[in-house]
Amino acid sequence: MSHSCANIISADMLYPFDARGVAKRFRHAAIFGALDSLHPGETMRFVNDHDPLPLLAQLQDRYGDGINIAYVQREPGGIMIDFTRR
Repeated sequence: MSHSCANIISADMLYPFDARGVAKRFRHAAIFGALDSLHPGETMRFVNDHDPLPLLAQLQDRYGDGINIAYVQREPGGIMIDFTRR
C-alpha cells in the first residue's frame, strides 16, 4: 500500500482524523497514535459526533503543554477540534 500526501488538507500540515469511522473500542488508541506521529507545528483536525471531554482530559494528562487544543466547530452532533503539536 503506498502512502499519498493527498491526505494532507492544507500546506500548513493539517491532517484530517474522522473518529466517526473508527470503531469505538479503537478510537483512543488510534487518536494517541496519530498525535504521537505529528511533528511540532503539525495539526490533526479531529471530527466527531459528540464532544470528547474524557478524551480531552486524557490528552492533557498525556501531553500537557505539548499539545494545543482548539475547537473549530462545537455544535450538537458535530465537533471539530484542531490538535497542534508544540
